[in-house]
This record gives sequence, C-alpha cells and structure tokens, in this order.
Amino acid sequence: MRDRLRSAIAILAPVAGFLLLLGLGRVAPAIRDVLNLSLPFFGLIGLGFICGRLMRFPEAQLAWMNFFIVYVALPALFINLISVTPFEQLGNWPFIAATTVSTYIAFSLAFLVAMLATRGGLRESTIAGVSGAYANVGYMGPGLTMAALGPSSTVPTALIFVFDSMLFFALVPFLMALSGEEKAGFWATVRLVVTRIVTHPFNIATAIGVGMAYFQALPPAPVAKMLSFLQNAAAPSALFVMGVTIALRPVRRLAPELPALLAIKLVLHPAIVWVMLSAVGDFGREWTFTAVLMAALPPALNAFVMANQYRVYVERASSTILIGTLCSVFTVTALLYAIASGLAPYRLFQN
Repeated sequence: MRDRLRSAIAILAPVAGFLLLLGLGRVAPAIRDVLNLSLPFFGLIGLGFICGRLMRFPEAQLAWMNFFIVYVALPALFINLISVTPFEQLGNWPFIAATTVSTYIAFSLAFLVAMLATRGGLRESTIAGVSGAYANVGYMGPGLTMAALGPSSTVPTALIFVFDSMLFFALVPFLMALSGEEKAGFWATVRLVVTRIVTHPFNIATAIGVGMAYFQALPPAPVAKMLSFLQNAAAPSALFVMGVTIALRPVRRLAPELPALLAIKLVLHPAIVWVMLSAVGDFGREWTFTAVLMAALPPALNAFVMANQYRVYVERASSTILIGTLCSVFTVTALLYAIASGLAPYRLFQN
C-alpha cells in the first residue's frame, strides 16, 4: 500500500503544483483558457489511471462499465445531437471522402513503417497501422470537440467516427485474411465486415439520429430526459474507464517503430486532414477544426481490442496507446491553443 501511495503522490504532486500555478494567475489568460478546456479531459483519464494503478481490480470487472459506455451512453449522445441537426448537413460527401482518405493515408504510412520494422510481418503491421491511424474518436472525440468548438461540431464528429470505423472494420479482417493464417474464406470475411459495420452501436445510433433528423421527430419528454442524462454521463465515464484500462495494461515491451507510429498519429495524421480539407473546399472553421482535432487524438483502444482478437502485437499496441495518450496531453493542448488563439487558420491555402 505504501508503494501505491507513493506512486499516487508522485503523479499527483506535479498536477497539484501546476493547478496552484494556475490559481496564482502566473499563466497567460489565453493559455489558462485552453488548459481549463483540456485539463478536465486528460485529468479524468489520469484519475482513472491512478485508480487503476492503486486498486488493481481485474480488467474483466470493467465489462459492465464498458457495455454502458459503448452500448448506452455514447449512442444516446449521438442520437440526441444528430437528431436536432438539419438533415442536409448529414450528407457532406466531400468532407467524408477527404477525412476518410486522410485516415487511410495515415494507416498506409504506419503500415509501411511497421512492415520495414517487422521485415514483412503482415499481421503485426496491420495492427501497427491501426495504432498509427485509428484515433480515439469514440471515447475522447465527442466530448472534446463539443467543448472546444460547440454543438456545430456534432455532425462532423459523428461522420468521422462512422466512416473511420467502417474503414478499419473492413481493412483489418481482409488484411488478416491475406496473411494466410485466418481460416475464414472470402465470403465469410465479407459477412464479418458487414456484420460489424451494421451492428456497431455507434453506427446504429447515428442511423437513428439521421432518421429522426429527416422526419424531424422528437422523442417523448421522459425519453428525451433520459437521453439527456445518458449524454451527460458519456464523456466522463468513457475518459475515466479509458484511464483505468490503460493502467491495467503495463508496458513491458516498446516497439522500435513506436516513435514513428506516434509521430504519424499525433502530428502527421492531423496535418494530412488539414491539408486535404483545405485542398478540397471551404468546410468552415468548426468542421475543419473538428476533423483536425479528431485526427490529433491518441490511438484508439480498439487497436488493443483488435490485437487481442488476432493474438498479435498485443503488448506493443498497449504501449502505443499508453505512451500516445501521455504524449497527446501536450500535442492536443498545443493544437487547442493554436485554434483558440487564432494562430491556426482553418484553411491553409485558397483554391
């Protein structure tokens, strides 16, 4: 217990000192505003991490919490926000194409880096590609983009989540099948891909929200109140559980390709999205910066889930998520500051 307390104090002491510095007003107002936005998000992840390190409950005990987040709270968030969005905004195909192609480019770069590092290991490179391109758009995305850019970020957030997820749900099974170690045939793989896309709770919730927006349907008052409760619980629960989950996966092995994967995920991926959207058209400040912020998020926990499913790259995926989340405290906060202070133009060049 003493070791655990010392670990908690070592982690909390710098945070407490930094908060004291903020309270004394020694940080510029613009920086303080950005920290007021970003610190609660990363603070919830850190709190979950500390609790996970101190208590050491088995990861299986998080099953119901994860079920609540993935199948109840976050779907309620998507339904609540998309259903009140003008329907014509939901079919922005140039935006969808630009962001999805950008994610595919980031995946290809991470995949190639891993192929060189593993000397042609297709299975390992596939999960490494996911780690270098699949941002944590489910747990971190909605809360952060809404807090930074307001309700107008809802639709681009949902579109990016849906189509990025579809991309990876299709890519990973097919690449694993190409490795020759999976027994499923082509049509079985197709069925698996379609099933995962159609039955994912976020995609179902998005479809319900789109239908409600089209018909301008509103839920009964008690249902609307319940959806509001669930919406408010979604982000805090997801961030806390994310921290606990990371804490329960200790880093035992660092991959030599890890720095390159994190550079692609945290720096190149948002840069590619920024350039791509600027080249395709004028999507407006909120939509553009929503896409850039979503791309700048750390690797998704789904990278570890997929690694576990295929029993490959498991420890390295875990370490990429942990270290990527720690690094994103600085990279995402810096990006938020650039956006909030006006240093970053939403269009890099004119057509």
